Amino acid sequence: MTSHKSRQDWDALAQSITIKGQAFINGEYRDAVAGETFACISPVDGRVLANVASCDLADANLAVSNARATFESGVWAHLPPAERKKIVIRFAELIEENSDELALLETLDMGKPIRYSKAVDVNGAARAIRWSGEAVDKIYDELAPTPHNEIGMITREPVGVVAAIVPWNFPMLMACWKLGPALASGNSVVLKPSEKSPLTAIRLGELAIEAGMPKGVLNVLPGFGHTVGKALALHMDVDTLVFTGSTKIAKQLMIYAGESNMKRVWLEAGGKSPNIVFADAPDLDAAASAAASAIAFNQGEVCTAGSRLLVEASIKDVFIEKVVENLKGWQPGHPLDPETQVGAVVDQQQLDTVLTYIDKGAQGGAKMVCGGSRVMAETGGLFVEPTVFDNVNNDMAIAREEIFGPVLSVITFDTPEQAVAIANDTDYGLASAVWTSDIGKAHKTAKALRTGMVWINHYDGGDMTAPFGGYKQSGNGRDKSLHAFEKYTEVKATWIAL
Repeated sequence: MTSHKSRQDWDALAQSITIKGQAFINGEYRDAVAGETFACISPVDGRVLANVASCDLADANLAVSNARATFESGVWAHLPPAERKKIVIRFAELIEENSDELALLETLDMGKPIRYSKAVDVNGAARAIRWSGEAVDKIYDELAPTPHNEIGMITREPVGVVAAIVPWNFPMLMACWKLGPALASGNSVVLKPSEKSPLTAIRLGELAIEAGMPKGVLNVLPGFGHTVGKALALHMDVDTLVFTGSTKIAKQLMIYAGESNMKRVWLEAGGKSPNIVFADAPDLDAAASAAASAIAFNQGEVCTAGSRLLVEASIKDVFIEKVVENLKGWQPGHPLDPETQVGAVVDQQQLDTVLTYIDKGAQGGAKMVCGGSRVMAETGGLFVEPTVFDNVNNDMAIAREEIFGPVLSVITFDTPEQAVAIANDTDYGLASAVWTSDIGKAHKTAKALRTGMVWINHYDGGDMTAPFGGYKQSGNGRDKSLHAFEKYTEVKATWIAL
């Protein structure tokens, strides 16, 4: 999907856009208590977009106390579900009405192509909010099977104050996966966007008020993980902490929860997802196209990226040729060009990380088939070619560690059992895919894979009706679907003797 706007249109909008960089607390924009800021630098061309409030403990205390007061007042939590639904759906509509602005902020902030900022991020964010709003007055409580003179009620109540720490790769979309069920359930939320991409989250605070949410229901604290993120994770008055990001940080947040008030912690962490292509795949061209997009989409900065391509040995050479051919359509370009498929890597640190892993792959004995270089450096932007390594074994760093960039490791296998063993030989368990014409093999392989999501004969499927999350060190959370509501509510048993 391409935008109806031209590159020139987007450039003009980028010159005229007003960018807010303050925190949003209790319904108003404000500077950090300490007055600290950090420069928000665009990976597209290296320019400073805004000086953004660098929040810390004092700001966390202020936001949490306002969120708590709002929650306890019942002004949001006690609204009838049907009334909350109207406001949440209006929030979704406002995201759509401001789609150009939000898409542009996303692209300038973290470098993704404008076509995907608009079609995937903004549309997906609005869909997540709307779906959650629509669901909230259709979720029923339960009655226990009791003797005739007793009634056992099982009800769900909002947990209270939710702190949501979200990642930089899909800043608004991942935020809205959490905001939807958290807000619709009646909680108050403190949202901490990544310091690498805070701009859309800051704007969402204002749209929530415009939609009719009371002040203090949605607060936004930009800043660093080791300051304001840590403050929220250790806060004694945060009831639930939800997080999407790296496994390393996820583990630390569990420690902080244990060191503080045993707040509920729901974590979406890393992945090293296997994309398994059997020789009897129904359409090798379709599989190769999917394998290319699975590693190149969003510059490879995707937790579910198909970064390990497991190919049956008998078709490996032919299949790699097809993948490389498909990747010719996934070369970096200017993110504001509506035809661009691959944009800029989020920042210099991430670019250095990707290039370091490419060096590790080459030095570790893998064979580089294509890519491998930084490109378009003259623009001042941070761009890297999609890179494919052949002759990879599952013990190499590029096969075991999450790179979060467009680097594909090709590993061969001979039998379904071997494919499953390689696929499961990882610390992660987020996603996987299986390509085969044999329905029995498809189901047996899918059952054997230790991942939270399995896609058969496609990659990265699903919508708001299916849960998103993983096994093992990919975390314990589930975004999307009705299962997400379980993370933002407490279960209460009320027993009545008649």
